[in-house]
Parts: sequence; structure tokens; C-alpha cells
Amino acid sequence: MHQLNAQVRKIIGKKVKRLRRQSLIPAVIYGHKIKPLSLVVSLKDFEKVYKQAGESDLIELKIDNQRPVNVLIHDVQRHPVTDRIIHVDFYQIKAGEKITVDIKLKLVGEAPAVKEKGNILVPQIEEIKVECLPKDIVHDIAVDISNLKEVGDTIRIKDLKIPPTLKILNKPEDVVVTVEAPIKEEITKPVEEEIIEKPMETKEKEEEKEEKVKSEKIEEK
Repeated sequence: MHQLNAQVRKIIGKKVKRLRRQSLIPAVIYGHKIKPLSLVVSLKDFEKVYKQAGESDLIELKIDNQRPVNVLIHDVQRHPVTDRIIHVDFYQIKAGEKITVDIKLKLVGEAPAVKEKGNILVPQIEEIKVECLPKDIVHDIAVDISNLKEVGDTIRIKDLKIPPTLKILNKPEDVVVTVEAPIKEEITKPVEEEIIEKPMETKEKEEEKEEKVKSEKIEEK
């Protein structure tokens, strides 16, 4: 199990900016019938654990010298400009109590419709929501795309191979991934001929007018 250290945080409000300048992240831990507690964690340590665990793997969180508790990363807030992590929510897990988590979907295999026919694979859902016991959480669920052979072939939630310990909360008919034909670009016809012809027509009309004027002058004489 992933491990992470944290300390009880006494600094709150706008003063937490000082913590961020020290490469620390303000955090909070809460859970069912658990009183929220303000924490602080190392930015470097958290980023390493977050990269490995995501929001679906259990983490053993040790707060100061207390006994470690099992948590999930419940929410990560980032700075809108720098994308730097500025706050983290941890959800404390109670053994034997079912929880709801988002589990990533991982595409495996090769789709003949793409590899052999040049079509496009279009994922619609990247993760699914499930209900399960903490001990039954999995990091991801494999989606085999090797049977996608033609345009329109689709894999839905009901087609996934899910462990019996997980209860899917998504709709069975929701599309996970589908195959689409590549978009063809329309070729526009050149208009050079039209541009060239117009000046020639204008010149001919002018010559006709000149001839008409000459003939009228001759008649007048």
C-alpha cells in the first residue's frame, strides 16, 4: 500500500500561502462520522504518491505520531494559471463500510478497424463509478478492444468484465469506446477560368462600343 506522512496544520486562512512557498500543501481529512482535521503534506511526497495511486488506490496516511489510517485522495485543487497543486482532500476509510470510487478504464489490445482499415478509435468514458468495500478497490479495469473490426463497432458498460465484488453505478448502455470513419476533406474547384474570362469579355464589349461610335460619326458626316 502507498504511504504518506502528514502533520496537523494550525495555520489556516490566507496564511497558508506561506506553507505553499515552503513546498507544502494544505490538506484536510474527513470521513463518515469523522471530524474534519486540517493537515499539511510535502508537495514532493504527495505528487509521487498521487502519480502512483490516483484517486482509486488506498493510501496509508500517518499523521504525526498517530497510528496510520487508510484514506483515498478525494479531491485535488490546482492553481488556475500555474496548475500547481494548492490543496488536497483525503477521505478516511472505515473497514467493512462500502464506499463509492471512480476507477480508470485501460484500453488493451489492438482494434483491427484502426490498425488494418485506418479508422479512428473514439473513447467516450475514461473512468467508471463503482461501489465496493475498501479491500476490493482495483487500480483500473481493462477494456479489450481487439474485437472492434468495423466502423460503428462499440463497447458499452454492460460489455466490460467486472469483478463481482464491484457494483457499477453507470448506466449499462453507456458507450465506453466506439469506432468512427476518418473525416474526408472536400476539395474545392479552382476559379481561375472565371477570373480570366471576365476581363476578356469586358475588352470585347469596349471594342464593340468603339466601332459603334465610329460608324455613328461616319453617318453624321
